This record gives sequence, C-alpha cells and structure tokens, in this order.
Amino acid sequence: MPEPGRVTPTSPASASALALLVALGRDGVVDLVVAPGSRSQALALAAAELERTGAVRLHVRIDERGAAFLALGLAIESGRPVAVITTSGTAVANLHPAVLEAHHAGVPLIVISADRPAELRGIRSNQTTMQPGIFAGAVRLERDVAAPEGAAGEADAAARLARDAVDAALGRDADGRLVSHPGPGPVHLNLQLREPLSAVIAGGPAPAGATFAEPVGSEGPGALIGPGPRTVVVAGAGAGAGAEQFARDGGWPLLAEVSSGARFGPNLVVAYRELLREPGFGDEIERVVVFGHPTLSREVPALVQREGVETIVVAPWGIEWFDPGRRAGRFERAVRAEPQPQADEERAWTGRWVRASRMLVEAGLPPAPLQRDGVDETGHVSDYEAQREYMKAQLAAMRAPVTRRMLVDAIWSATWPHDRLVFGASRLIRDADRAVPGRRITVHANRGLAGIDGTVATAVGIAIASQSALPGEAAVETDAPTAAHAGVTRALIGDLTLLHDVGSMLIGEGEPRPRVQLIVGNDGGGTIFDSLEVAASAPADAFDRVQFTPQQVDLAALAAAYGWAYTRATTRGELDEALGTRVDGPSILEVPLPR
Repeated sequence: MPEPGRVTPTSPASASALALLVALGRDGVVDLVVAPGSRSQALALAAAELERTGAVRLHVRIDERGAAFLALGLAIESGRPVAVITTSGTAVANLHPAVLEAHHAGVPLIVISADRPAELRGIRSNQTTMQPGIFAGAVRLERDVAAPEGAAGEADAAARLARDAVDAALGRDADGRLVSHPGPGPVHLNLQLREPLSAVIAGGPAPAGATFAEPVGSEGPGALIGPGPRTVVVAGAGAGAGAEQFARDGGWPLLAEVSSGARFGPNLVVAYRELLREPGFGDEIERVVVFGHPTLSREVPALVQREGVETIVVAPWGIEWFDPGRRAGRFERAVRAEPQPQADEERAWTGRWVRASRMLVEAGLPPAPLQRDGVDETGHVSDYEAQREYMKAQLAAMRAPVTRRMLVDAIWSATWPHDRLVFGASRLIRDADRAVPGRRITVHANRGLAGIDGTVATAVGIAIASQSALPGEAAVETDAPTAAHAGVTRALIGDLTLLHDVGSMLIGEGEPRPRVQLIVGNDGGGTIFDSLEVAASAPADAFDRVQFTPQQVDLAALAAAYGWAYTRATTRGELDEALGTRVDGPSILEVPLPR
C-alpha cells in the first residue's frame, strides 16, 4: 500500500506541485482557489487531495477572472495570503484585474500559473505566451520556475519558494518583519511543467496543524503630530480604526469615507464635502492629515492641493503616496497624537464641524411621519382623528418609492458588527458617503483602482471567509445572531456592476454557498456618468449609448438561472421586510431606482 502523500507513478510535476502546496499550507495559506485547465492539472489535483485531508479549503471556479477576485475577497477578509491556481495562456491574463487591485490595495494574493517548459516557448506551441513578466511592476515577487525533473532537493526548493512567496505577499522580510516598501501585495509564481503532467496521489499528507504566523511589526510609535494649526483628519479607503483614534487623541474633526474603516467616533463629520466648500469651514483649514486612499470626493484632493495648507500623508506601506497635484509636504509611515486637554479654540473648532455636519445631514432626511395633537413622543395616539391621520402618514411612508438615500440608510442600519457590508463602485457608495452616520461595522470596497471588476466574486469571497471555520476548527453554531461566523454579507451594487461580473454567480456543485445578498440598485444603466460635465453638452442619444449604456435585463430570470434566491423591493415597506428576512444562502434583492 502506498505511503501517505506519495505520488505514483513518477511525475515530477505532481511531486513538485504537492510539495509547493503543502509548504504553502504550513506557512499559513488556508485557501486555494482553482480554475481548471490541462497544464495546471498537477496543481489542481494536489489541491483536491489536500482538501480531502483537511489541510486547506479549496474553492473551484470555471472563470479565471472570477476565481482571482474570489481569492481577493478571501484575502481581504482573512488578512491571510490566498493562492489562485490557473493554467497557461489567456487564463493568466484574466487574473490581471485582480492582481492590479491587490497591488494598489495591498492585498496578499499569490498567483500560481502553470506554463510550458522553456523549450516550448517562442515556437508557437499551443497555449503558450510570455507569462513571465505579464504583471509587470504590479507584483511584489515574481519567479519563473524551471520545470522539475525529479532531482533530489526539489521538494526543499519548493518549500523555500513557498516561504518566499508568503513573505513577499505579506510584505515582510526574511526575518518576518514588516517592510513598508513595497508592503503587502500580489506575488506571481510561474511554474514550468513537462509531461507527464500529473500522476495519482496515493493518500495525501495529514494536515500540518501549523498556525498562521503573524508578521512582526517594524515601525516605531510614529511621528508626533502636535496641536497648533487648525487641523482636520481625512480617512480614505483602508485607513482603519487607527485614523479615528488619531483624530480623537488630537481632538480634530474626522472626515472619514464610508469604506475607510474609521467612520465612527465623536469627532466624525459626515457632511464633510459640503463643509469643505463652505466659507468659515473648509477655507479655514491650515493642516490636513491623510490616512488611506481617499477616492469618493473632489473636495479632498482640492484641499490637499490648496495653497497654504500643510498636508501630512500617512501610509504604513506602499510604493505610491496619495499626493494629488504633488503638493503634499510631508510623508510618514506612522503618526501619533498625544491625548491632552484641548484649548478652547481647538475644542470650538472641532465642535463647530461636528454640529454643522449633523444639521446638514438631518436637513436631508425625509420628512418625519405627520405628528398632530393627541400623538405623544412614543407614538401613542389618544385621539381618534389624530390616530387616523397618524396611520395614514405611517402607511404613506411605508408605500413611498425607494430612493437612493432611503436605500443606503436602510442597509447601513440593517448591518451589525458580525455582518459584512461590501460597496460596489457605483453612485450608491457616494450616496452612502454623503449621508450614513457613524457606526463601527466592517465595510469593504475595492477602492485600490475603484473599478467594477469582480465585485460579485469579491463579495462571495468575503462571505466565505467570514462565515467559515478554519481547517481543523470545530463547526460553529450559526443560529445565534451574535456568534462568530454567523453574520450575512450584503453587497450594495449597481446593475452594471452585477452584469459586469455575472459569471461569478455560478457556484458549482460541492462549493460552499455562503449567506451573501447582492442588493442591486437598478436604474437601468450607468447613472454615475450623468454627473460628468459632458452630460450637459453631449448629444443625449450618443451619451446614453456610449456612457449610460441602458439595459433591461430580467434579474429575476438571471437569479433563477444561477440558482440564487430573488426578491424585489419597490417601496420602503418592502425594503424593510426584505432586509429583515433571514438570508440562508446566495440571494439577489433588486431595488428599482429612478435615473
């Protein structure tokens, strides 16, 4: 009987593939995403065997682009490197959008591509192209690995390759210390493989039982930013909770985008766009400290570029700095502000921003239900006529058509700390950024390049990672709403974002079907382009055809074709009911919106 983990008959491709994936697992790679193909068969079958033994979680997708964004979502949520395995040729090129997003957002993604051996390159061998260098400067590490021949030491070489890949993806050096340049991001391992491409794996290795090794921080406490100039703190995508803590310690207004991870706390200024344009607010700013990657307004870049404003940009890692107009004067990997009693002027400065923001947001709320004599503050009605008027107002509110503001408010309110909320790159994330209040919930969005590519796959990956036990963990009870892994992932996206990634709705047999709800604000096309200046001057028919791109896809039929549940909400009452209904698997909630 063959020994566990032994490959028989001999196939250097299979032996090397197994050694690499086992080593990745020991170095903390829990999730493997496979897109099927011929040249990559050794890797795919080794991954299946490792899943059988409980060493990894395996996810299979037929489309490489969707597979890569699924891996991206898994990595975003888990913080661990995730490997995506693909065959040769155009399959590798389909990974490029996700690789670019991982590069700009600092997500640890390991691409493992199968390739023809060197002797088959440059002679028009089928499905052969120049895969080395295909991702150019977007990867932290690239290795074009010679085809294995079964020589002694190849397994050890595979283990070293795995360790190098994990270190580079996490942005750490050989000693496990984080390095700020270039920081975490994608890695490309291009494996040359010769025939025979695979062999039977007779019993895979037992789970290694290794735990994920957290990288060691290399940064000090950060540069001290003291009191003085009239300061605001800007938190863009990926800023994290540290931006809120910094603003609170310094006593400064916090201008936090909805996908920043810092949209909470007593200093939060929701209506920051309006106030940055308002005399007595934006024009009095003397210093701005920027965390993360601001992408949702024009006012923040304009502030950074304004004459007389001192700009401090903070980024713990990365190759590029946020520096529109190249006017930023100072760059730091970490900063701190020491909590101390505020001067009256500073306290008044921050309080004025917070109060004005609340007034502006409240002014934009829909009118409250009609209140008349006989209705107390609890809603109790003691007068018959008042009761009739009150009920009419309540019914009218429930029957009101859903607006964008109503939609983002409802979803924000329905999201709990154990849930996940994903925003697509559409008008809706901007509507949310203008209106929703502070709340400490987990929000994700692909804002590295702010594209609509792969949003469905990313959301599914986030859902799987947040709802699944790690290999070796006991199953988690999910009936209790506050238990770990018990939440739902909601993705608020536009109709074109859904259609752009519709193939990622295909979840094959045997694949986990997470609690993920795609809430599709369907306005029949790309209304985000209506905000472009050219929309006012371009011929309406030409603009609609090439920018708005109208569509009339039957989303109910689409959901049925892919086996997803479907609901449609046209009024506030229907929306509240849909959001209050338990989500047991993949589903679509369609919300028609006016253009």
